[in-house]
Amino acid sequence: MKKTPIFRGAGTAILTPFKGEEIDYTAFAAILEEQIANSIDAIIVCGTTGEGSTLSDTEHRSLIEFCLEKVNGRTKVIAGTGSNDTRYAVELTRFACGAGVDGVLVVTPYYNKTSQLGLIRHYNVVADAATKPLLIYSVPTRTGLTIQPETYYELSKHPNICGVKEANPDICQITRTCAMCGDDLLLYSGNDDMTLSLLSLGGQGVISVLSHLVPKETHLICQKFFEGDIEESRRLQFKYLELIRAIFCEVNPIPIKTAMALLGKCSDQVRMPLCEMEPKHKEFLVQAMKNVGLL
Repeated sequence: MKKTPIFRGAGTAILTPFKGEEIDYTAFAAILEEQIANSIDAIIVCGTTGEGSTLSDTEHRSLIEFCLEKVNGRTKVIAGTGSNDTRYAVELTRFACGAGVDGVLVVTPYYNKTSQLGLIRHYNVVADAATKPLLIYSVPTRTGLTIQPETYYELSKHPNICGVKEANPDICQITRTCAMCGDDLLLYSGNDDMTLSLLSLGGQGVISVLSHLVPKETHLICQKFFEGDIEESRRLQFKYLELIRAIFCEVNPIPIKTAMALLGKCSDQVRMPLCEMEPKHKEFLVQAMKNVGLL
């Protein structure tokens, strides 16, 4: 079966601004408006960059509802609903689908992890509960768990599992997955520095952190590639490589929140155990932003 993409292009893994102990919904709404005005193709809420792991259940659900209300159909909305507890992932997935998201993003189980057989069972159970397309989220550096190509192939058979946000830096393994699954499992880059590489393997786009700062240009990296203007796509990818290095020089979302604070978009506050950037890394970030005209 050939799967239909939830979106094509650049989706922003949107941060969650805080003011004190609360979510700063005013700043969040303004960030959403700027993203939509600059042609972003999707908003991914309550993911890693959104600090979903430290949102309470009430905050998680409220943020999804608020995002849907503010976006109001102007771009796609995908909600992070993954957990290392399959039952809770099912609950969040049912809630998000009922609220009206366009899709859900489900990270591989972390800490307790599981086997490849366990992954197949976990994702099948969550996908059975979903009424919207499900994207697998593979990020081995955070979860300690790598999905094997053969496992992806089995998961691609489920009608509700449409694709994967792949943040595995192993390009050879990604290539094997693409060869095995074809259009039955659509590929999105989960690393901004690999966007062009994964587009060349047939990728549908990127779920991006960079796009907080340059949403139009991140969209164009994908759009120009799809239009056949590979040279322009490559030029933009290369232009922002140093900035990408800077926004990942510490644990995400610390640098991107710092960058957005420097631009006056929100506070740089993150929830513990995350903390403020080290001064030497902040200097690197500031210089990288200056080099592309952001400061």
